[in-house]
Amino acid sequence: MEPIMSLQLVEKAAAPEAVAVITDEEGEAMARAAVNLFRHWGITDAEACTLLGGVSKRTYARWKDGDIGRLTIDQKTRLSVLMGIHKALRILFTEKARVYEWVKKPNQAFGGRSALDIMLGGYLTDIFRVRHYLDAARG
Repeated sequence: MEPIMSLQLVEKAAAPEAVAVITDEEGEAMARAAVNLFRHWGITDAEACTLLGGVSKRTYARWKDGDIGRLTIDQKTRLSVLMGIHKALRILFTEKARVYEWVKKPNQAFGGRSALDIMLGGYLTDIFRVRHYLDAARG
């Protein structure tokens, strides 16, 4: 005869703390900053659209005119990571030219490809890969 197994009551774990939410106002401010950053990086509208998660060229044109509109969580996240990349570059380099040129320069860490090449893979994880690299470089 097999022993009877009894169930034990398991206490509920506390819910994790809420993740900080990027407000619509913060998202709009980051979108305006990204338009300016992309101009400094010298990237095309098509490249900008890819970095922003596949927004249409028409939508990006509206952004450039200051009409941001409603942003998705994905877009807000992408913008936040891109702003983090810019911040890290400003910390790492004192010369403004290097801050803006770095994204297009070949990099051994990316197999000789540029950070922009990596980010243009289109996935959010591609942008995070560059961000994590810079965070590690900052120590």
